[in-house]
Amino acid sequence: MVNGLNLSATLNTFKLLFNPSLIKPHVTVSNFSQLPVPIPGKNGAQIKAVILDKDNCFAVDGADHVFEQYHDKMDELKKQYPGKLQLLVVSNSAGTNDDTDFKDAQRVEQNTGLEVYRHAVKKPGCHEDLVAYLKKNKVIDQPSEVAVVGDRLLTDVVMANQIGGTGVWLSEGVEKSNKLPVRFERLLYNFMQ
Repeated sequence: MVNGLNLSATLNTFKLLFNPSLIKPHVTVSNFSQLPVPIPGKNGAQIKAVILDKDNCFAVDGADHVFEQYHDKMDELKKQYPGKLQLLVVSNSAGTNDDTDFKDAQRVEQNTGLEVYRHAVKKPGCHEDLVAYLKKNKVIDQPSEVAVVGDRLLTDVVMANQIGGTGVWLSEGVEKSNKLPVRFERLLYNFMQ
C-alpha cells in the first residue's frame, strides 16, 4: 500500500452518491478557537466523548503539539471533558500504520496529555472500531454521545455521520488549505447547500 494513501476516504466518497447528507456537518466554525464548549450534540444529545483530529485542527499540519493560540480552548475542553478518553485524538497520521512504532502518537500524547487512538484503517473507516472502543471503556452508552471535530469533510464529518454522532467542521483550520482534496471538499459542500 502507498504510504499516506487513505483508501478508506476514497472508497467512502462513493457513498456520498447514495447518501449526500454524510458530508453535512452539524456545527461549523472557522477554527479550533471558535469551538463551542460544551459541544452541542445533534438532536439535543449530551456529548460524552470528543474525537479530535490533529493536523490542521488543534495543531499545525505535521506538528505534534497544540497550536499556540489554541491552548486556552484545549484547556477549556479538558475541563468540560475530564475523563481519560473523553477527549481522544484520532488522526490519519499519528496512530496509524503509517506511524512507525507509533512514535508520532507517543509525541502527541506527551505534548498534549491526550491519548492517541491506534487504528489500522484510516478515518472514516475506523468508525465502528472507535465506537466499540469507547463503549468498552465505558465512555459512551450510545454513538449519539460522540462529537468528531476536524477540518476535513470526507474524513471527520463523514465519520461523525456514520457513527450517528455530531460532526463539527473547522472550515479553515489552523491554516486555510488550498490542497486539491480540500478544494474538492469545499466545492462539494457549496454545491450541496
